[in-house]
Amino acid sequence: MSGSLLYGGDEIGALVFDPGHHSLRVGYAQEDTPKAEIPAIVGVAPAPEEIKLDPEAKPDDSNVSSNAPTHKYYIDTAYLHGPRANMELQSYMKDGMIEDWDLFEKIMDYSYSKVIQSESMYHPVLFSESPWNQRQKREKLTEIMFEKYKVPAFFLVKNAALAAFANGRATALVIDSGATHTTAVPVLDGYVLANAVVKSPLGGDLLVLRARELLESMGIDLTPTPMIASKEVVREKEPPKFTKKKLSFQPSNSWLNYMIKKTIQDFQQTVLQVSENPYDERAATSIPAVHYEFPSGYHQDFGPERFKLAEGLFDHAMLGAGYIAATSAGMCDVDIRPALYSAVVVTGGNSLVQGFSDRLSRDLSSRTPGSLRMKMIAANGTVERRFGAWVGGSILASIGTFQQMWISMQEYQECGKSQVDRKCP
Repeated sequence: MSGSLLYGGDEIGALVFDPGHHSLRVGYAQEDTPKAEIPAIVGVAPAPEEIKLDPEAKPDDSNVSSNAPTHKYYIDTAYLHGPRANMELQSYMKDGMIEDWDLFEKIMDYSYSKVIQSESMYHPVLFSESPWNQRQKREKLTEIMFEKYKVPAFFLVKNAALAAFANGRATALVIDSGATHTTAVPVLDGYVLANAVVKSPLGGDLLVLRARELLESMGIDLTPTPMIASKEVVREKEPPKFTKKKLSFQPSNSWLNYMIKKTIQDFQQTVLQVSENPYDERAATSIPAVHYEFPSGYHQDFGPERFKLAEGLFDHAMLGAGYIAATSAGMCDVDIRPALYSAVVVTGGNSLVQGFSDRLSRDLSSRTPGSLRMKMIAANGTVERRFGAWVGGSILASIGTFQQMWISMQEYQECGKSQVDRKCP
C-alpha cells in the first residue's frame, strides 16, 4: 500500500471541492481560501442552429458523431448574469445532495478547465458532503471521479467535521446556516454523530422569500441591475426613474427570479440585523435606521423592518437556531455534552447576518444546563464563515498523517466504489 503515500508530496496539490446550494467552492489544499466560488446554478439554453464553439459554453459532446449538440450550458457569474433567449436556470443540488449528475459534471468540467487549468488525473480530490448524504450518491460520486476524471485518489468527508477542523476543533457542536437550511451537527473526534443531526428549513432562501414579500408589499421595484439601461437620481422615497433595457426576447422566469434573489441578497447583507433579544418593536425603533439604494435608483431608510425580517431565523419555537442546537446536544450521550457545549462552532454564509452569533449564543445559553460552560466559536472573517467546510478540507488534505487515508485508484480498481463506505465514515 506504499503507493498511496506518494500523493502527500508538495509537488502535487490535492484539490478540495465543497458543494452547496448557493455555490461550489473549489481550490487547492493548503491554501487559505478557495480559488473560485462557482454558483450552483447552470444556465441551459437550446444550442443555436449553426455551431459556434464559444469558449464559455461546452457543447454536450456525448453524441458528437451523430449530430450537433442540443444544448448550451452557461456556467459562472459572468455568463449567468447576462439575459439570454430561452435560457433556463437549473440547480444540480437538492436537499443538500447532488441530484442532477449531468449538470454537476458540466460544473466539474468547467472547474478543471477554467479554474484549476490542469488535468484531473494529476490531483487527488477531497469532497465535502452533507451528514445525511445517501449511500448510492456517495458511490456514484466516487465512480464519476475515478472513471470519468481518472483522479489518482479520492476522499469524502462530512462538511460539519471539516467546519470543526477549520476552527481548530475535533469535537464540536457545529451550527451551519446555509442557503436552504440550518443544521446542528455534533462532531466527536472528527466523526459526525449522525443520529443526533437536527435540521431546520430556516435558511438564507427563506429570508430572501420573506424580504421579497416585504419589499413588494411596500411597492418597491426590484428590477435587477442587468435589466436596467439607465437611471436618474431621485429623492428619498420618490418613485425611481429608470429606463429598462430593450431586449428582443423575454428572459425566462427562472433567470428573472435568480437575479431578483441576487438583488435581495445584497439588500440583506447591507441592511438586516438580528436583535440580541427577541424582537421588540419599541427597542427596534430606537436603533438608527440603515440607508439602502436599489438597482432602480429607489432609496430609503430601513428601521424596525431589518430586525423583524432577521428574527425569522430565531423566532420559531421548534425550528429556531438555538432550539435545534440544544435539541442536537440533548440527543447526545450525557458524557460528551460538556465537550460539545464548550465548542459551539458557527458556520455557513447565512450566519453572516449581523448579530447572528450573539443571538444564537443568548438563545442557547438560556437552554444550557447551568452546570455546563458554553463557548461559541464564530470566526470573525467572512471567508472563514462562508467557506468553513472548504477551509477545513484544505487543512485536512494537507496534513501528513491524512495521506494514508485516501482511496487510491488502485484500491478503487481492486474493490470498486463500495470502498467509499468502508474508508470514509
